[in-house]
Amino acid sequence: MGINGATELYGIMGNPVAHSLSPAMHNGAFEALGLNKVYLPFAVQDVARAMTGLRALGIRGASVTIPHKEAVIPYLDTIDPVAEKIGAVNTLVINNDAIHGANTDWLGANRALAEKISLTGASVLLLGAGGSARAIGFGLLEAGASITIASRTPEKGQALAKLLGCPWLPLAEAGTAKGDALINATSLGMGAQKDLLPIAGEALVNFQVVMDIVYAPLSTRLLQAAEQAGCQTINGLAMLLYQGVAQFELWTGLQAPVEVMRRSLLTSLGAVAS
Repeated sequence: MGINGATELYGIMGNPVAHSLSPAMHNGAFEALGLNKVYLPFAVQDVARAMTGLRALGIRGASVTIPHKEAVIPYLDTIDPVAEKIGAVNTLVINNDAIHGANTDWLGANRALAEKISLTGASVLLLGAGGSARAIGFGLLEAGASITIASRTPEKGQALAKLLGCPWLPLAEAGTAKGDALINATSLGMGAQKDLLPIAGEALVNFQVVMDIVYAPLSTRLLQAAEQAGCQTINGLAMLLYQGVAQFELWTGLQAPVEVMRRSLLTSLGAVAS
């Protein structure tokens, strides 16, 4: 469907944002369902002016990524209760100039993990204490799981553990923990740190499922080690996909074409032939 005067505009605001896979995922979904909508990347430095612009231009919805997930909150008209608890918003739904903020990161993580285990009553070791770990932690509590936080920085880790009402361990001692699942929400495994393990490989036998939110590379060193240890594994594409699925459904009220969105992400990553 071609762009015309009735085309509805969506996008992702962040800085930097040119590398985002979200345009491929959402435009693939819009096209598959024949929706006259388009999704673009918006490089944003001034959040206040950007939020005014979203209203003024009649944009219908937006994803929010680093570093603006907290900065958008003062400019919202309403906020989802879980997003308010998390203290971060990754989704804007805009109707009649009113902007509603939500967080689908936790929904994405929960749905990805729930494909492997029941979350109610599950024990999870969560590595990291940044924004992603915070969202995942609150989401796991919403689903009835119990959590232990392990992080490199004691101050951040202990503060998050206090907020979530759960135990904290130094990351160096994470190998002493046991549980149903382990989730890596640190940056270890990507970029210059792609060869680093966040936890000793021999400790992975203590977990049934290992999930890594890093998606480039898809098969991180942690996931390779987990497979060798006999664990079920979940790569970072799953959380990215399912948080996008939840966004799509918030924006359109329609059931998202999950497999189309998955293929679009894989193609963008170069993991399948184009």
